[in-house]
Amino acid sequence: MNRKLVISGIVLAALAVAIGFFVRPGGGGSNVTGSFPPPDIAMGEALYAQSCAVCHGKNLEGQPNWQSAGPDGKLPAPPHDASGHTWHHDDGVLFSYTKLGGRQLLADQGMDFNSGMPAFGDQLSDQEIRNIIGFIKSTWPERQRQEQAERTRFALEQEGN
Repeated sequence: MNRKLVISGIVLAALAVAIGFFVRPGGGGSNVTGSFPPPDIAMGEALYAQSCAVCHGKNLEGQPNWQSAGPDGKLPAPPHDASGHTWHHDDGVLFSYTKLGGRQLLADQGMDFNSGMPAFGDQLSDQEIRNIIGFIKSTWPERQRQEQAERTRFALEQEGN
């Protein structure tokens, strides 16, 4: 097996574990859950097309070789469809990663990671971010939606402790 691919896979897995353990819903000053209006899926789809599709693909397919860092050390944009890892993260992680950007979110957790994910908190309102996440989730098969919802419930339970 290609050594670079194995190393990239290990780095990606470690990053996913770190995000899951250290980032909690509501990081970055807001929360994706709580007493907010439900996401507007149609608005989320339009906002995704405007703000996300340029990197993550108009069909949520991500960039080629998204699991291997490029020459700049950054991982390409992952897919948001069922073939990617987006559904492995709870709502709070997805919200915070979008609002703060990958580099800042992980820096806030004491990790130095050269993320290509920019911050959208100054371009999109919290509700617009929730709309985009709602749209992305609406495209997943039932199994992925259920798994992701369970991860969100678990993260919220941990926050309550």
